[in-house]
Amino acid sequence: MSKLIDNFGRQMEYVRLAVTDRCNLRCQYCMPAHGINIVPKQELLTFKEMYRLIRVLTELGVNKVRLTGGEPFVRKDFVGFLEMLSYNDLLDAINITTNGALISNHIAKIEQLKKVKNINLSIDSLNREKFAKITRRDVYPEVYKTFELLEKSSLNLKLNVVVQSGFNTDEIVDFVRLTKDKNVAVRFIEEMPFNGKGQREMQENWTFAKILNEVKTEFSVDEIQSEKSSTSRNYKVENHLGTFGIIPAFTRTICNDCNRIRITSTGTFKNCLFDDGVFNLRDFIRNGASNNDLKELFLSLVKQKPENGFIAEANRKDGGASESMSTIGG
Repeated sequence: MSKLIDNFGRQMEYVRLAVTDRCNLRCQYCMPAHGINIVPKQELLTFKEMYRLIRVLTELGVNKVRLTGGEPFVRKDFVGFLEMLSYNDLLDAINITTNGALISNHIAKIEQLKKVKNINLSIDSLNREKFAKITRRDVYPEVYKTFELLEKSSLNLKLNVVVQSGFNTDEIVDFVRLTKDKNVAVRFIEEMPFNGKGQREMQENWTFAKILNEVKTEFSVDEIQSEKSSTSRNYKVENHLGTFGIIPAFTRTICNDCNRIRITSTGTFKNCLFDDGVFNLRDFIRNGASNNDLKELFLSLVKQKPENGFIAEANRKDGGASESMSTIGG
């Protein structure tokens, strides 16, 4: 079987698929307060088209998919799509990233789907007022309820915390404190310019090293051996049940082992978070492409994968990374 191997010898085994560009929150690091121009429904990939793309990719060695948005649970019958994907015998794991405002009624059903392994819950503050300021919506009680339900469920839970200068850096230690008695993996993420406007003015540049040093003001930490393609460097505090990690999403020190590709909700194939998209799969399949055509296409597209995110960004035709993360797929 042919494998998706780029020109640097990296094999693609993980696809991030955005099922929608719509979101019920308006997080300041993701989009402007007025939102973004959402695309007409007919321009979105259908679930059947998504299933087909994932099936072809798994026949080329991809074994893990992460479903993102926007907010995936905004899309009607998303749980039905999870069931559909679960029938793909070549998939080892289906993971989901959610803001938690709409998922609570679906947790029991999702637990029954054995291939759904990990839920990443985005929660950038443990303070209701601050949470509302960051997300521009007052839904903290619902999100925290989701956190508690997921922590008690059989699903592996990670908390995604985007570290934002001037807003939540004083809560870094509070999030690590959560790992003492809760079996969660907190993931601190460097802020990126994908907010629909570009890089915002920051009081301080909260990079990987600065975040780690902040944790060390309160805790003694030990690094955990992570799998080669991990997006985060992970740590544990002695006698804590959970763990924490830091994702250098903006300083991009994790590119060497990248095994990921992306497909946006409108079918744009991306080799890298920071590129501007290399091919529209939606139009290709709607114009009659066969599965073999898709396989040949994927094999050739992966050969275009840049060595790292800095090169990907430098090669953009539009001058810089400034689109909304909701459009890209979180």
